Amino acid sequence: MGDTVPDGAKPDDAVTHVLGIDSGGSGVRVAVARADASGCSAEQPPAWSSSPTCSPPLTWSSATPATVGDRGIDAESLLARVLPAARELLREAGARHLGAVCVGAAGMATLGDDLRARLPDALADAFGVRRLALAADAVTAYAGALGQRPGAVVAAGTGLIALGAVPEGFVRELGGTYGESGTGGTSGTDATATGATATGTTATGGDTRWATGGWRRADGWGHLLGDCGGGAWIGRAGLEAAMRAYDGRAGGSKPLLARLEAVFGPATGLPGQLYPRPDRPAVLASFAPEVGRCAGEDPVAEAILRAAARHIAEAAEAVCPRLESSEVALTGGLFRMGAPLLTPVREELAARLPGVRVTEAAGDPLDGAMCVAAALAADGLRLPRDPALLSIV
Repeated sequence: MGDTVPDGAKPDDAVTHVLGIDSGGSGVRVAVARADASGCSAEQPPAWSSSPTCSPPLTWSSATPATVGDRGIDAESLLARVLPAARELLREAGARHLGAVCVGAAGMATLGDDLRARLPDALADAFGVRRLALAADAVTAYAGALGQRPGAVVAAGTGLIALGAVPEGFVRELGGTYGESGTGGTSGTDATATGATATGTTATGGDTRWATGGWRRADGWGHLLGDCGGGAWIGRAGLEAAMRAYDGRAGGSKPLLARLEAVFGPATGLPGQLYPRPDRPAVLASFAPEVGRCAGEDPVAEAILRAAARHIAEAAEAVCPRLESSEVALTGGLFRMGAPLLTPVREELAARLPGVRVTEAAGDPLDGAMCVAAALAADGLRLPRDPALLSIV
């Protein structure tokens, strides 16, 4: 790492830095910071602004997403952009020692084989780093929102996914405080850690789904099979109500029809605009804010958002561990809709998860990647390991 410090820099050999990489559908971001800057070596989420002695991370970003090919996410193209950016940030930070790296990527679980095969050696060769975390973007979103505390994170934008976790050290608290949630045992939406935490611990009389800790996932199945309550789901429901009003069918909304025509033009032209588009989910989601704007005066729009809130709360309920310390964090652009959606979401969560605190996310997925890297550098990573969701090299 000595060659990362330029002439005239003032390196501190005693300071460890960490590198975070966030690869998502909207681009790639890289950050470098001191390992002790975020407070994420323990349970806390990112807290750069609350650390008076540490500066915020140095960052680089590109609006071009990672390339996806026959082998999934293409490691070579990602490294071609990330390595030069990381070197420059490390030089700017005066970093001599890189303690750990976390790469969080959308599609890591299903499209990450090339990343898992090539990134460890490439990052070791470039920076001498021997501690690497490869994470799904849902995991870095969780870490950015809650740090290493137990609970659930609902990430909602165009789509929607909920992820719950019981970090190491919390499994023994599952002995019956809340009892079973009624969601049953293992299902097709589970993401269970293998050999991750507290194996052999039994949560008798409590939430037995979490007897060995791990992760649980709900939804995130795309706009055709799920993402219920997400932006595309809300937008599609709003457009359907508009078309019903155009036809004179029950369940229609004239205010939403007016917004459809203002945004897309004549209603009869909407199918021709929508169906050929490869980005149909994003087009549908673009109408979700119009549903929010109409909800105050239109009962149909209000009902759509209440239905969305039920779906969001159902996803959170399915993954949230029943601990007194559990929290539910809401993250993603959809929640910027504000009160028309947040008010019914909070009402639904209060009814389904009484006693569980609902909070705004403390940070975003890049903050989460930095949190994981800082905890890994300090030997304090307590989030569950999982071959697809969070692997440590």
